[in-house]
Amino acid sequence: MDRLLNFMTLLSVALIVLVLRSVRRAHIRVEYSVSWLGAAVTLLVLSRWNWALDNIARLLGIADPPLALLLVVGCIFLIVLYRFSTVISDLKDANISLAQRVGILEYHLRNLHENQENPKPR
Repeated sequence: MDRLLNFMTLLSVALIVLVLRSVRRAHIRVEYSVSWLGAAVTLLVLSRWNWALDNIARLLGIADPPLALLLVVGCIFLIVLYRFSTVISDLKDANISLAQRVGILEYHLRNLHENQENPKPR
């Protein structure tokens, strides 16, 4: 049990350091790093706070508290991944809309350019 909890502690600290370094180097935006930092801090707190972990395991009906930790962490990361999936979907929709608007603008510019080169007689 202690090995798994120690590993989870190391994993959460490594995730916190990785996210903070990525924010510092501008590889990830701050608003997206909050989800990862929240998940990593939750993992860190649960892996070090045995009383809370025991209560969560008892509440979920799981005999082994580290397994409860893995279940909670898995659920947290699923929520984070779902959040990013919705962000990606919104960005894809915005990208399609932007591409359509650029296409319309190019069409109008091309027509203006053709009208300037070949003016219609009045």
